[in-house]
Amino acid sequence: MPYATTRDDTRIFFYDWGGGPPVVFIHGWPLNADAWQDQLKLVKDNGFRAIAHDRRGHGRSDHPAGGYDFDTFADDLRDLIESLDLRDVTLVGHSMGGGELARYIGRHGTSRLRKAMLLSAIPPLMLRTDGNPEGTPQEVFDGLKNGILAERSQFWKDTAEVFFGADRPGSKVTQGNKDAFWLMAMAENIEAGVACVDAFSATDFTEDLRRFDIPTLIVHGDDDQVVPIAAAGEKASRIIPDNTYRVYQGGSHGIAMVPGEKERFNADLLEFLRA
Repeated sequence: MPYATTRDDTRIFFYDWGGGPPVVFIHGWPLNADAWQDQLKLVKDNGFRAIAHDRRGHGRSDHPAGGYDFDTFADDLRDLIESLDLRDVTLVGHSMGGGELARYIGRHGTSRLRKAMLLSAIPPLMLRTDGNPEGTPQEVFDGLKNGILAERSQFWKDTAEVFFGADRPGSKVTQGNKDAFWLMAMAENIEAGVACVDAFSATDFTEDLRRFDIPTLIVHGDDDQVVPIAAAGEKASRIIPDNTYRVYQGGSHGIAMVPGEKERFNADLLEFLRA
């Protein structure tokens, strides 16, 4: 299996399929590159080079005891991109992966990039503060960490319901969606699981978003129960200079995997890549 080695000797697993302009997919928490299987095949079959990696502490990448912060994740992404000497890259980040994308631009600029796409992404800031009243209260994030520490296997089964909007009337979420979520979540180590909650809840990406100087597509569901749209997609669309903002009515957090939602997303993705 292919691995890239980072500056601190952490091995990062990645898929690399096809040829053409590169598209790098960045997964959300607590998933891994397998969350992008449908999109990897889609873009590969349509003339693009499809790449997706497992974040450190997730899936098949190394599982160090620390380094679960966005500066480190962004530097890992930089190391992957430079090890493959990728240029004119389109970055696609889901959820926490959108934070990784934003911090990459904030730290390393856009010299190797062509476009960016944020899907159900966490920027600019998830945590509720005086300056961010639309955010999520701290006690919600404390509950996530407590759930992981108490019995993480059952916690992930329960979390899959809201991740995909399976608790909503008329949901098209399959048992397979939920099983896949659990399988990927269990491949994230418990240290990363807890530390990532602190990282994605409290990291402010506002200044990173202001550094975007490439065309950006923002996609967010208005029924996202994990990353509420008011504190995320709506605010990001007002900060990023050159963006197109698409709201999916009734869309869940797991848009790229849910039948009915993923087909629309795939069409929007291809349209954006071809433009």
